[in-house]
Amino acid sequence: MIVRDARPAELPEIGDLRVVAYQTGGFLSDASNYGETLRTLGHDGTGQILVAIDGEAEAILGTVMLQPPPHAGHVVRCPDEAEVRALAVAPEARGRGVGRALLRAVTDRARDGGMRRLVLCTQTTMHAAQHLYTEAGFRRMPERDWQPVPGFTLLAYGRELSA
Repeated sequence: MIVRDARPAELPEIGDLRVVAYQTGGFLSDASNYGETLRTLGHDGTGQILVAIDGEAEAILGTVMLQPPPHAGHVVRCPDEAEVRALAVAPEARGRGVGRALLRAVTDRARDGGMRRLVLCTQTTMHAAQHLYTEAGFRRMPERDWQPVPGFTLLAYGRELSA
């Protein structure tokens, strides 16, 4: 498996992978407008999109985005914090360490970019993701939990980065 920057020609496939991963996990309802956000997140150059690639088949196994200020979301509050967004693994690639590899790569990228902390938000029902984040050294930051729409709470996590 190789983790690298996404190529412009891969962006539509990455958007589709995100939507399928969220739908398969039951994290994206048909009534939600978030599907279109997932599909196009980062296409405007406001973040760094990474992909995990199967080295032999060149298939995209998963993706994650690093979004530093000033384009990061609500959870970022300092200029030396960056946000992890849209971590998604293709359903057929789950259980192969893809999410772990992407999280490690995005952490390294943030550290190399001079960020002091990584933050992210996750749905309350994304238990596997929460486990992955905790294993990677992220800790709950309940003071940064927020509701993008009434009745829908996102849980905040953060990780300090060493130089």
